Amino acid sequence: MNVSKRTSNTFRVERGKQKKSETSKGSAIFRWRCLLFVLLMLAAFDNLRAQKDEGSGNISSGTNVGTSAAAFLEIGIGARAQAMGGAFVSLVQDATAMYWNPAGIGRVAGFETTFTHVNWLLDTNFDYAGIVVPIGGGIAAVGANVIVLGTGEQPVRVVGQEEGTGEFYSAQDLAAGVTFALNFTDRFSFGVNAKYISQRIWNSSSNGFAIDIGALYQTQLEGLQMGFSISNFGSDMRLSGRDLRNVVDPDILNDGVEKIPVSYETDSFALPLLFRFGLSYKQPMLSEQGDLIVAVDLLHPNNDEESINVGAEYVLFETFALRAGYRSLLLTDRTSGLSFGAGLIVSPRRSDMKIVVDYAYVDWGVLNAVHNFSLGLKF
Repeated sequence: MNVSKRTSNTFRVERGKQKKSETSKGSAIFRWRCLLFVLLMLAAFDNLRAQKDEGSGNISSGTNVGTSAAAFLEIGIGARAQAMGGAFVSLVQDATAMYWNPAGIGRVAGFETTFTHVNWLLDTNFDYAGIVVPIGGGIAAVGANVIVLGTGEQPVRVVGQEEGTGEFYSAQDLAAGVTFALNFTDRFSFGVNAKYISQRIWNSSSNGFAIDIGALYQTQLEGLQMGFSISNFGSDMRLSGRDLRNVVDPDILNDGVEKIPVSYETDSFALPLLFRFGLSYKQPMLSEQGDLIVAVDLLHPNNDEESINVGAEYVLFETFALRAGYRSLLLTDRTSGLSFGAGLIVSPRRSDMKIVVDYAYVDWGVLNAVHNFSLGLKF
């Protein structure tokens, strides 16, 4: 009997060692696969840049900067993401995910809402509001979001009336969307955001529709997460309206010809289509209560060169966070670059609610700095 027990125990120990060895070997193989995948992505990324350079002969002349409609869709959302240099596609798991990666709302644990305000460049105001509600016991989530960029009222000035005609005009860009995300497994999520887009300046406007898709994957290597998204896939936009109508005299030398009404036709422009792929890695550092997160995003837009965003965040006691990042690496004519910020999570007593306050400073070079503020509520 004792011999049988010893044999059985020895078998269990050997079997445990074998499983541990297999697990270790599998983990090592997975790490090498991740490394190979990253190298292949970087090689493909570099190849895209090389093809663009070869086709144009000159990097600067080969871009399509300024040729897209609805450029406000390229402004990043949320102070946390902005502080991390926009390296957020694999990291986002809050109400700003509807902009960066729709799959991210699938990881939201409870009801959540986020508000962002930015005094944007050239005296414009940029605002975002988003709300997320998990459904199906956390299997999926739905959300709604709105983005607004506006100038406020400005006086109309013409030659001879430089102080103003007494009329006022305004300009406003708007995008309103609904989002759905599904967690296929505890590691893989997929999401879609469908949105209506509108641009208006005085009495002329343009409208369009677009979708964003994205996915998040939590790898078997603890702390390593991958994400990708395709943003602004949709219809072209064309400006039309009362301001494009006029009355002209086709022949000023002939008094018998009456003035006739005309309507100017504008060109249509594509939306700023953007592909993002990113990696983020979370690792305890300095203390058991501190976590360091590093992230990198590869960007491939249809209206500019490829570029890289990098960012880092250190979170202490799941309450206070310090962040820094750098955007538009490899971009020849970049305007923005360094960014940094901080965040604070407060939990009121006798309440399950969490209040999240974030701030970001983004340097835009000759265009001066931009201060981003975000407020989030989690229940």
